[in-house]
Amino acid sequence: MVKSMTAFARANRIENLMEITIEIRSYNSRFLDIALRMPHDYLVLEDRIKKEVARWISRGRLEIFLSIQEPSESTVDFQVDHAKARSFYAALAHLKEEFGIPGEVSLDLVANAPGVIQLKAKEKDVEYCWQAVQPCLAEALNDLEVMRTAEGQALRNDFTLRLEQIKGHLTNVERETKDAPAECRLRLEERISALISGEMDLDPGRIAQEAAMIAVKRDITEEITRAKSHLSQFRQITDSPEPAGKKLNFLLQEINREFNTIGAKAENAIVSQVVVEVKSELEKMREQILNIE
Repeated sequence: MVKSMTAFARANRIENLMEITIEIRSYNSRFLDIALRMPHDYLVLEDRIKKEVARWISRGRLEIFLSIQEPSESTVDFQVDHAKARSFYAALAHLKEEFGIPGEVSLDLVANAPGVIQLKAKEKDVEYCWQAVQPCLAEALNDLEVMRTAEGQALRNDFTLRLEQIKGHLTNVERETKDAPAECRLRLEERISALISGEMDLDPGRIAQEAAMIAVKRDITEEITRAKSHLSQFRQITDSPEPAGKKLNFLLQEINREFNTIGAKAENAIVSQVVVEVKSELEKMREQILNIE
């Protein structure tokens, strides 16, 4: 199936009291390359997110931005160092007695002592967090696939038009070269006649043999047959459910090679012009194939 590698998707959901926002941008790349930006506290989910993305997408660079907002009371906890609090209280009580300071040792004095009460982030429950993030990620990936598929369909339609044009060019090449053996023999006779200037009689059999040898060297029947086969395979791959980019790129190189050979073999101005036009179409297709998964 033809899918574009460039797309954008955004999803926002509230799950398990967590507001989750995911943005995905995808670009051209030879391989699957995932760049994930997310809050440090949720890095435990990184491997799961990347595995989920790999189930949906096989090729391309993806930049994923994950934002998670939680109620503040659910994200932090306070830890009391009881030993430090007792030591600090005992030290204050000793000073009070030593210097005869009136009053009681207040809770504020003990609580505000450095290190007695510390703010500590709560350890994340991986399963709980994943149950919240996964539906939002699936929604974003689905929207991304919809956009990639829609753009891929547009590319497929464009390929279909260009393939028909190339097929028409192949038909023109066949028509222009169907009389090539006879023309080759006629040109050979004219050249030999010009060289000997009527001093010798031409051997028709020898001329026919030489003309046949030249015609074989310049025959493009195999190239035309292979080019037609490649065009047919190209259409089949665009209809296949599997990722098509690398296969289409290879076939395009093969089609280009066949037309290069046709241009080199055929001594025909019209055929040469056709080859130039086909190579122009192939170059446009090559640029588009670089954007296909």
